[in-house]
Amino acid sequence: MGFEELLEQVGSTGRFQVLQTTLLFIPVMFMASHNLLQNFVALVPPHFCNAHTNLSQSQMSAEEALLVTVPLDQTGKPERCLRYAAPQWHLLTKNRSSSSGKEGDTNAGLDVDLQGCSDGWTYNMTHMKSTIISDWNLVCDQRSLKQMGQTVYMGGVLLGSVVLGGLSDRYGRRMLLLISHLLMAVSGTCAAFSTAFPLFCLFRFGCGMALSGVLLNTFSLGVEWIPTSVRTMVGTTTGYCYTVGQLILALIAYFIRDWRWLTLAVSLPFFVFFLIAWWFHESSRWLVMSNNPEQAIKNLKSVAKFNGRKEEGEKIDMKRLQETMKKEMSCSQGTHSVLDLFRTPTMRRMTICLSAVWLSTSFTYYGLAMDLQKFGVDIYLIQVIFGAVDIPAKVVMVVSMTYIGRRTSQSGALIIAGTTVLINLLIPYDKQTARTCMAVLGKGCIAASFNCCYLYSGELFPTIIR
Repeated sequence: MGFEELLEQVGSTGRFQVLQTTLLFIPVMFMASHNLLQNFVALVPPHFCNAHTNLSQSQMSAEEALLVTVPLDQTGKPERCLRYAAPQWHLLTKNRSSSSGKEGDTNAGLDVDLQGCSDGWTYNMTHMKSTIISDWNLVCDQRSLKQMGQTVYMGGVLLGSVVLGGLSDRYGRRMLLLISHLLMAVSGTCAAFSTAFPLFCLFRFGCGMALSGVLLNTFSLGVEWIPTSVRTMVGTTTGYCYTVGQLILALIAYFIRDWRWLTLAVSLPFFVFFLIAWWFHESSRWLVMSNNPEQAIKNLKSVAKFNGRKEEGEKIDMKRLQETMKKEMSCSQGTHSVLDLFRTPTMRRMTICLSAVWLSTSFTYYGLAMDLQKFGVDIYLIQVIFGAVDIPAKVVMVVSMTYIGRRTSQSGALIIAGTTVLINLLIPYDKQTARTCMAVLGKGCIAASFNCCYLYSGELFPTIIR
């Protein structure tokens, strides 16, 4: 049994596990807020070129200034990135004639010079009071910078998983969780007060790194203090916390419509999480594997006391620890690297298959969930729908895994998700309702697949290694 025998002795599902697991769950909700924050802080508002400088002091109405300044596109809406090189005063006469009953297109037959928006843009801030798009004019020639901001953030997630995940094996889960909470709080706060887009990207990179550190060390610290029998339930509950976090983001964004205050609102709680994390107990299993059995015994006795099993905890000494964890302690003498995942045929096959599943699942999930504006539905409503669909999807996945098996359930979720995405490509862009329904179905399947991936990764690899 190894460490689980000691865990049963001090109470494997007692008050300590309930409290620590609950406190670990709460930050997961705000992780979703940071992960999907781009949907709101980088919302692209309707925009068109500012009027010419010589029109700014005129007594014309805003509608008249727009008419003589900006041409209409093929759909009859103002062009977003072009304006007339000179004001078209004659359009005022045509417009007045049209309003008097004479039909006609105010742009018909026009052959005029056009130019870019050299005097800036006017934004229609209906959904948000301000976004990084409107503050730094990330439109037209600069519109690709919106995707760059998200790419930089995801680069931080990638680097954080490599760096902070590796450091947690050397310095402990609790220490890296503390650092990750503090990094998220500081980076998010600095991003909210960024004065330039490059600075915003830099601090969002830090948020991405912190997110990986929080996720990996929350999972590790959580499962190493609970028995194997309840890890599936804990992993599933963690997934539901992330789902709740998506709904919380929609609620916060609905009431806080300035991107700076919104970023600050989802970042400041991590200062509180940083303080709470000081109470967490470092994993005794990790301490033993790191040749620190004295501290491991101290932590086990503390947990036993908290669970009301002080007498049982006092029976744990160095001799008892060495006898119980003899095999695990002998394994700690060797060194391990990522190459161990490819040394044997079984490990190699499972590593490659799980990596492919993680890649396809993540690619589809973020492709659907991180640019909700393209569906043409109210941004707050679609965020709630995309978050709420995870709840029934994960329930169905848990039932399916129980009665059908994980491999079949995982394959089925991926096939349905892929099919819905492909069908979505065939639906005309103006059929927003149909496109949204298919995307919601696909997103639900992908969320269920995520849940299955976590359980596979958390349980299958440790089983093979042992």
